[in-house]
Formats: sequence, C-alpha cells, structure tokens
Amino acid sequence: MTPITLSAFDLLLAALSLLIASGLSLLLSLGFHRAMALAVLRMVAQLVLVGLLLRYIFALSSPLVTLGFAAVMILAAIWEVQSRQKRQLRGWLRFGLGGLPVVIATTFVTGMALATALREAAWLDPRHTIPLVGIILGTVMNSTSLALNTMLGSVQRERRAIEARLSLGADSHLALRELRLSAAHNGLIPVINQMAGAGIITLPGIMTGQILGGMDPLDAARYQILLMLLLAGAGALGVILATQLCLASVTDKRHRLRLDRLEERG
Repeated sequence: MTPITLSAFDLLLAALSLLIASGLSLLLSLGFHRAMALAVLRMVAQLVLVGLLLRYIFALSSPLVTLGFAAVMILAAIWEVQSRQKRQLRGWLRFGLGGLPVVIATTFVTGMALATALREAAWLDPRHTIPLVGIILGTVMNSTSLALNTMLGSVQRERRAIEARLSLGADSHLALRELRLSAAHNGLIPVINQMAGAGIITLPGIMTGQILGGMDPLDAARYQILLMLLLAGAGALGVILATQLCLASVTDKRHRLRLDRLEERG
C-alpha cells in the first residue's frame, strides 16, 4: 500500500467548511467560533507534537520507552476521567475510582489485541503497541467517564429513594440497581451507536484509512470488525468495573449510603 501524502494546501482545503461555519457563527452571533478556533489550534499543536515524538520513539524502538509513553497516556486518561465528574470522591480516591477501570480494561484488551491480529509482532514494538493503546484507551476513557458521571449524579439526585429502599431491607446492590443500569447504558451508548451504524451509516476511521491506502475493502472490513469488537469489549469492561467501584464507594459494609465521601467539584 502506498500512503497518500497530504500537503499544507490539502489541510487548508479540508478546513474550508470549518472556516465557513465560524464565519456564520460570527455573523449570526452564535458564539462558538472562538471555542472552535481554540480547539482547532490545540488539536493541530497536539497532533504535530505527538507526531514528532512518535517519529523519535519509533526510531528508538525501545521497549522501556514504549511502556513509558503508554503509561503517560494512561495517566492522562485517568486525569481526564476524574476531571469530567461534577461530583467526585474526596481526596486521592477520586483517581482510583476512574483509574482502576481504565488501567485494567486498557491493559487486558490491548493484550488480547496483541495476541490476536498482531501475534507475530513484538509486543512492545511502538508501531503496534502505542496506536492500539491509544484507540482502546480513548474508548475506555469515554465510556468510564460517562458511566461515572451518570451514576454519581443520580446517587445525589435519588438520595431519598435509595435511603427508603435501604430502610425497607434492600441491600446496596438492590437499592442502587436501577441507577447502575442507567449509568452502564449511558456509558455504552457511544460504543453501541458506533457498532450499529458501521457500514450502513458510516465507514469507520480505520477501514476508511486502509481503503484510502489501497487495501482490499473486504480485508479492511475484517480489520475494522476486529477492532470494534475489541473496543466494545474494552468499553463494556470499563463500565462494569467503574459502576461496581462506584457502588462500593458510595455505600459501606452495613449497606448505608455514604454521600459524605463525595464532594462537589469546584
């Protein structure tokens, strides 16, 4: 496959629709043009810097450097998960609530990916490991943060109903069952929508890139199916672990609701 080389003009042309939309926002006083401009500048700067850094890491081909870079990615994802919660656990426990599901789900599913499609490649080859960690980590981070945000918000909102169930003899699992189901559903909506719309509504990114690079469409579809199965499994595992840890964090062994462990994010 021969990669398609993009020029600066190609990138400017791709941004034309965004420039038109920003101009209309300014003209109609919609107010999103500044936020959009900042997001574009941040995105371009980040991707260029990461591209330069990955070029250096790929040239080194060092297992230790690969593990170090993957660890930095995971730590950044953990920070993002906790920062997106309006209500969160007090102290350092907030990082564990989102961090454990992110670490476990990402590590486990990345290992599965390296043991299937890339079983003939070196496990710590940066060209294989880092992209896999990145795409799996993104799915786990989004699913986990959505689930936690829903569940923590619902616990506060439904406090009286939960305490009423507990006072009538229900254990913590039964009293919070509906809230946990709702949190899990919200966390997995993006993953389910992505799978349901693949092929009919959208051509996912990996498949599109491989087709543009010259791969046979059917082979590209197989790779996309493999990847989406891995992403769905990672998202589901992250949501299950996150909601279980959340349940344990807001209740105690005596099945009492412990909202004193939570605080409003400032």
